[in-house]
Amino acid sequence: MMLLLFVAILDRVNVGFAALTMNEDVGLSPYLYGWGAGIFFFGYFIFEVPSNVILEKVGARWWIARIMVSWGIVSTAMVFVEGSVSFFILRFLLGVAEAGFFPGMILYLTYWFPAAHRANIAGLFIAAVPMATVIGGPISGLIVGMDETFGLKGWQWLFVAEGVPSFLLGFAVLALLPDGPASAKWLTAEERAIIRNELKREQLLDMPGIDEGLWQALTDRRVIVLSLVYLGIVIGLYGVGLWLPQIIKEMGFSNAQVGYVIAVPYAFAAAAMMLWGRHSDATGERVWHVSLAAVVSALGLVGSVYLSSPLAALCCLGIATIGIYATLGPFWALPPVFLRGTAAAAGIALINCIGCLGGFVGPYLVGWIKQSSGSFSAGMGVLALGLAGAAVLVLLVSGRGAARR
Repeated sequence: MMLLLFVAILDRVNVGFAALTMNEDVGLSPYLYGWGAGIFFFGYFIFEVPSNVILEKVGARWWIARIMVSWGIVSTAMVFVEGSVSFFILRFLLGVAEAGFFPGMILYLTYWFPAAHRANIAGLFIAAVPMATVIGGPISGLIVGMDETFGLKGWQWLFVAEGVPSFLLGFAVLALLPDGPASAKWLTAEERAIIRNELKREQLLDMPGIDEGLWQALTDRRVIVLSLVYLGIVIGLYGVGLWLPQIIKEMGFSNAQVGYVIAVPYAFAAAAMMLWGRHSDATGERVWHVSLAAVVSALGLVGSVYLSSPLAALCCLGIATIGIYATLGPFWALPPVFLRGTAAAAGIALINCIGCLGGFVGPYLVGWIKQSSGSFSAGMGVLALGLAGAAVLVLLVSGRGAARR
């Protein structure tokens, strides 16, 4: 699962590294790049809930394989970008192809792990996201420099090198990813029974929740609030992530150096995710773990605006990145506490798809502000507001079975 998420994030954010040379080659302004980088999430938004409901009905194995194969094809097709129109179309189609993957994986974890372990497990799983930058960043920086190799630009090679593995892993899913514990051949009958009985015991606890009501889940107050919280988190996550390579390059680094510099904060972010998720499980607390991490990230972004030293500003952006990623483990441990069955599939997907609109809002706002002002500073301030809003809103998710578990 971590490997699948690793390549998913490479295919989603490699456009940030490609932009180092692609934008000039195909005539993309900061404004147009911001639009295209973010339009991915419109396709993602439209098909997210249907995709996750289908996964819950037909099983994870076949549906995740379908997602992997289709997005591998579209990601590789990015080599044919010739201008803003083709860039927008392919980014939109990539969102359509990938819709349902991440919430499907979060739902899939609930088939295996009881609530008391989910922040740690979610943090471990999602640690593949920053690790994709730690490992993929230096590699992407080097690939972008492969201009005119066999007639392709470096940015085109980037899409090929990071798109083809997604396609091939789709077939690996069919062989290696069971639909759940009941079909896992590497478990004994006793081990399957342990998992089944523990999850059944948890469901029988006297906890307020939504079981099978699709529309009830989509209109639940907690689902709506968590959707807005995730919107604020993702505004910061992608607003920083998709522009950070260009921010670092403006500090005087080469394309190859950008990859190595950007890997440092993401390595710390991966460690912070796992440690913060483990602490959340140990204390049984979720809401404050999300809120405090969001506050740290907002303060980091504010610091990057007001500190004049490029090194200090870069360190603040690193702190912001660490805080953003630390929110994710405790956050994704919240929805399964009060959502089950079809309601879990729909509710988790809705939270993710509304939140992921922040993946458009963040990059777009930073690009628009950069083109208007010539600076990234005001854009970072706007991202800080989104994260501060998330820190406050998550405090509204209280009550038995939601704030603590």
